[in-house]
Amino acid sequence: MGKFTAYNIPLKALTQGEHAFDFHLDKQFFENMEFSDARDANIDVALKVVYRNDIYALHFQFSGHIVVPCDRCLDDLPIEINTPYDISVQYGDDYNDDSDQLLIIPHSDNSLNVSYMIFDTVVLAIPLKHVHPMGKCNKAMSAILRQHRADIDDTPDDDTDAIDPRWEALRTLASDTDSLE
Repeated sequence: MGKFTAYNIPLKALTQGEHAFDFHLDKQFFENMEFSDARDANIDVALKVVYRNDIYALHFQFSGHIVVPCDRCLDDLPIEINTPYDISVQYGDDYNDDSDQLLIIPHSDNSLNVSYMIFDTVVLAIPLKHVHPMGKCNKAMSAILRQHRADIDDTPDDDTDAIDPRWEALRTLASDTDSLE
């Protein structure tokens, strides 16, 4: 049994109408996806599949949280995940995912594995910057960061005083031509 076989939806076995599937995502799911930012997760995914007229309408609803490291202090930061995702699936001659609304899969596929759809939706729901609200970061790490920033700001730039000798030669040449006029 593979890591993601639990996420196979047997599309060809579904009858016309509405079908429900439930999944639970934990830290192991993200480790299997090789997503190292997830320190923990507790996300429930409710999938409703409506099959009508050779089109499968998939409606995902995500609710829960994922724990990632704070960009500022590196402590655990829980991020709430509460988002929907909708896509339609249809059988065709070849696989085609050019559209954001319609996925075409080959007639030879009996099922659809939704693990990557689930993973992508959760990862896209995580903000680009993950930082604690102001004042909630680890105090010790924040103090070290402030000290490090102060050390950088106090370091003088040695390059600002040095003048490239070629520019100095041009300045001398310019002042010599000014005196000739």
